[in-house]
Amino acid sequence: MLKSLSRQATLAVACTGWLLTTAAQAAPFGFAQVAAQAQKLAQQSYQAPVDDLPSELKELNYDQYRDIRFKQDRSVWRKQNLPFELQLFHPGLYYNAPVKVSLVANGRAAPLQFNADFFDYGKNKLDRSKLKNIGYAGFRVHYPLNSSKYKDELLVFQGASYFRALGAGQRYGLSSRGLAVDTAVYSGEEFPSFTEFWIETPTARSTTLTLYALLDSRRVTGAYKFVIRPGKQTVMDVQSRLFLREGVAKLGLAPMTSMFLHGSNQSRFEEDYRPEVHDSDGLLVANSNGEWIWRPLVNPRRLITTSFGLINPKGFGLLQRRRDFAHYEDLEAHYHERPSAWVEPKGDWGAGRVELVLIPTPDETNDNIVAFWVPNAPPAPGQALDFAYRLSWQKEGGVRPPVASVLQTRKGHGYVKTADDTQRLIVDFEDVPAAKTEPAAKPGKRSAIKVSKPEEPVTGSVWMDDNAEMIEKQTFRNEMTGGWRMSFRFRRKDNDKPIEMRAYLKRGSAQVSETWSYLYPPN
Repeated sequence: MLKSLSRQATLAVACTGWLLTTAAQAAPFGFAQVAAQAQKLAQQSYQAPVDDLPSELKELNYDQYRDIRFKQDRSVWRKQNLPFELQLFHPGLYYNAPVKVSLVANGRAAPLQFNADFFDYGKNKLDRSKLKNIGYAGFRVHYPLNSSKYKDELLVFQGASYFRALGAGQRYGLSSRGLAVDTAVYSGEEFPSFTEFWIETPTARSTTLTLYALLDSRRVTGAYKFVIRPGKQTVMDVQSRLFLREGVAKLGLAPMTSMFLHGSNQSRFEEDYRPEVHDSDGLLVANSNGEWIWRPLVNPRRLITTSFGLINPKGFGLLQRRRDFAHYEDLEAHYHERPSAWVEPKGDWGAGRVELVLIPTPDETNDNIVAFWVPNAPPAPGQALDFAYRLSWQKEGGVRPPVASVLQTRKGHGYVKTADDTQRLIVDFEDVPAAKTEPAAKPGKRSAIKVSKPEEPVTGSVWMDDNAEMIEKQTFRNEMTGGWRMSFRFRRKDNDKPIEMRAYLKRGSAQVSETWSYLYPPN
């Protein structure tokens, strides 16, 4: 759910939480205690993390930092032979603000103190006497995801409020975040951080892992609860309560960050033997009115921000739809095994927008895609914002619209004898669902259900904004896929402006595919 609480109500919740935890530790540790701590922080001036790491750790280069490894035999819960195991990250390099990590058992939280003996430092020559009480940079969790004989890496929390997870047969790709603040705003982005974690100790029969996180930044604090259920699709149920110290221009909820360098819809900037390079190839949005919108990603030459205004969205996510290795031909990155991430809001989120930020990138080392939900009515300072959602890390068997999905978007002309200034796009759809028969109306009443008739042909509908001149458009069967292909040629009027486009399949007047919503970037 997504709702604001009055200042009096949040103070009552916070005070109740503090009384329960300070009066002889009467209540077991849980979300209320973390929320009370976030509430208390929000009433105080922001204190930036103290950067007091030894210079030897700050000056490590990338390879030196990666040479510091947690010893697997020191994994938390390994000796108890529990289904989950916990390993810690060493501070250093980019991670100069250590976080606190505590374990919760029998309703009580106990901090994990830093221990240099947990780590193999490789070729690094560090003075161990300077490595006392420096904290950790984050953690990762292992679980027998693909085989009962081996515990695979399941999830990672490291850096600001970033985290990522895996389902069976997946490899790390896109990331999620606790919160995005003022992303793509001229004044600059603020990056809240998870500063403290509490992880519940599992039992021998546990199939889920629960952890809590405290978020803090100059203008926002927050409490988070994650319940993680690993499997073919690893699912996270997320509960959060945010508190603002002061107003923000843009509050991005359930944010996710990915990478798109090039694909079939966009030419490669440099020669590359790989046809496509991306962690995600599109944004999918499920509207509460039943419409499904697919927006293919692009790597623009300058920053572009677009959005979809909605009321109570059913879901949104960054997806990697193309799963054949032949689309990527990358034996190292395995882009065909990168997960999709799908957000399902719990309760009513009200009015707002799903925003997509497209940032130029010259290579695949930089995440350049961000998507999140922006509420129309963010809380004022002194109020709290509660929201909850389910986050699924998917591969095969992931979210599927009940109508025909877009299979691919391709840009470029076929053979032309004489080149001109027009552009062509090809959009392939799956086959449309079988036509339904209209149910009989009750005597004296007209049926309110509008459905297609079996004899009506499938046609295509295309719309472009006034920066494009449509030259020709066609919709026909794709005999190779059994689906449908739309082909349209157009001329751009102003090369410095993008073109907004929409297309879908219909049978009669009924839409039978998701809406292909495309932003044709400027030159």
